[in-house]
Amino acid sequence: MRPFRFAAGIRHTTNRTEFIDQVRAIEDLGYDALMLSDHLVDQFAPIAALGVAAAVTTRLRLGTFVFNNDLRHPVVLAQEMATLDRLSDGRLELGIGAGWNVPEYESTGIRFDPGEVRIDRLGEAVSILKGVFSDGPVDFQGRFYQVKGLGDLPRPVQRPHPPFFIGGGSPKLLRFAAQNAQIVGIAPRVLKDGKADIKGCMLEGSARKVQIIREAAGERLAELEINTYPSLGSKVTDDPRGSARELRERGRLRGVELSEEEILGSPHVFVGTVEGLVEKFQSLRERLGINHFFVGEDYREFAPVVDRLRGR
Repeated sequence: MRPFRFAAGIRHTTNRTEFIDQVRAIEDLGYDALMLSDHLVDQFAPIAALGVAAAVTTRLRLGTFVFNNDLRHPVVLAQEMATLDRLSDGRLELGIGAGWNVPEYESTGIRFDPGEVRIDRLGEAVSILKGVFSDGPVDFQGRFYQVKGLGDLPRPVQRPHPPFFIGGGSPKLLRFAAQNAQIVGIAPRVLKDGKADIKGCMLEGSARKVQIIREAAGERLAELEINTYPSLGSKVTDDPRGSARELRERGRLRGVELSEEEILGSPHVFVGTVEGLVEKFQSLRERLGINHFFVGEDYREFAPVVDRLRGR
């Protein structure tokens, strides 16, 4: 089994001092990585923010959870990422996805293509990114991107390229991630009506996603880390069942028939005592091979869990 790794996030900061204090706290608390989201909302843009984080840390790995591929041309992103990898002395982890947040597309006038199309476009982008990170000029003729003889760009420190983090909920995206990424995330699948497949986020549905990853990865499986995150809820508490009932009655779980046991067993619910969460994460690693956990902005609350498990 691969060692546990824990990542934290930052969204709600308004100035340099506050951001730097949080970044340093994340490193001091023993987290392995800082991963910033990529949304067109009131938050710091990830690339500039990660550059500041690189300057004030020495150990912390730096990445995104995750870039929306449709917001940047892959060549432009490759130059930015190679620069960031160099300026951080090789600490970049490149998280990238096919895009999912419809309001962001609508507000920017970017067409929100069907999932199959967005995944195919992501596939071309990843090929270009890896090509630009390599040592030779890049020629690429695809359905969505065309690159001709591009070679005079900075290369990253990490060879052949920084680790890629790619996740999703659909079988197609999971297969692609298993064959192309170093870190594969399981995420809620967005259904045709625009709602998340909550049932598919429970333990049984997550096990099916992991099985897809295992089958698609083949001989690469031993190289992969598998990630999950608390998309449905998180809380360190002495009353996990009470928190499960609250989750069932509000927010994304409202109207979905789930027992407290199902909710607390979901890999997308981080609710329990410190000891209970330690046991849960150990069980998820043993049963599903999940070793990489993103706790978001709850990094102070989850620090005792990280202290117990990190690197084991």
